[in-house]
Amino acid sequence: MPTDLPTERAVRKPGTMELDPAAEGLALDETPRLIASDKVEGTAVYDREGHHLGTVHNFMVDKVSGQVAYAVLAFGGFLGLGENHHPLPWRALTYDTRLGGYVVDLDPGELSGAPSHGSGEDGFADPAYGKRLDDYYGRGPALA
Repeated sequence: MPTDLPTERAVRKPGTMELDPAAEGLALDETPRLIASDKVEGTAVYDREGHHLGTVHNFMVDKVSGQVAYAVLAFGGFLGLGENHHPLPWRALTYDTRLGGYVVDLDPGELSGAPSHGSGEDGFADPAYGKRLDDYYGRGPALA
């Protein structure tokens, strides 16, 4: 619960890579347990074998609970052209410090068959999109 967290320090100046000397080399906008949203975007995502699948494009936060529901994986394409966005339930990602990115227990074939939307499209504008995601991945993120 957020109320269990220690008092956090102010974030670093925007655009700098200033490190917190008292926090084992962590940037000032992260702690051992928390990370700023702008640092999650662009983080690499790997399959269980350590093969690079794509990067976190953004993530979707449930407005009512405040919990992250989906990480949207940018997958395929080149320099943003032709890439697809695959929302993954946030609970499906595990951060691997060795890889410096998230690991998801899906292979590229499973991912390519998942509901997705193209770059510049808003799949979540369709009210049925979330249900298709929940049906594909199992229990909905709010039930995890």
